[in-house]
Amino acid sequence: MKYSETDLKFMKVALELAKLCDAEGDVPIGAVVVDSDGFLIGRGRNQRQELGDPLAHAEILALQDAAKHIGSWRLDDCSLYVTIEPCAMCAGALVNARIKRLVFGADEPKTGAVGSVFDVIRDARTAHQIEVVAGLEAEAARTLLQNFFQSYRD
Repeated sequence: MKYSETDLKFMKVALELAKLCDAEGDVPIGAVVVDSDGFLIGRGRNQRQELGDPLAHAEILALQDAAKHIGSWRLDDCSLYVTIEPCAMCAGALVNARIKRLVFGADEPKTGAVGSVFDVIRDARTAHQIEVVAGLEAEAARTLLQNFFQSYRD
């Protein structure tokens, strides 16, 4: 897949956000929304444990932050960077927010909804199509997840 230095820069921000999750006992996933001018306008990290909210996924929180920042739910010209392939809920939210481009790190073979289990985003029946770039910093994202879950097995 095709990605740029700018993509790498924003994925590294998402990875740093993911690292903050572990302190709260949440699965380490981070996400950022970037506008068409290259400005970071939304940040999110998994906060389900911290907030006691089943919807507090990194992508949802980043979308909410971006929408608040620009004063609109329509994020037409924005890109979302997330460390792990989005689940069905988050993929649906990306479609509904009209995100232009999704860049994600590691595949999620159990719940991924951008090709691993389902493909919500590229399904021809959806009203909005999103460009997808997969695999950026996949090893770093995968390592964060593996270390997190390994700590529960030890």
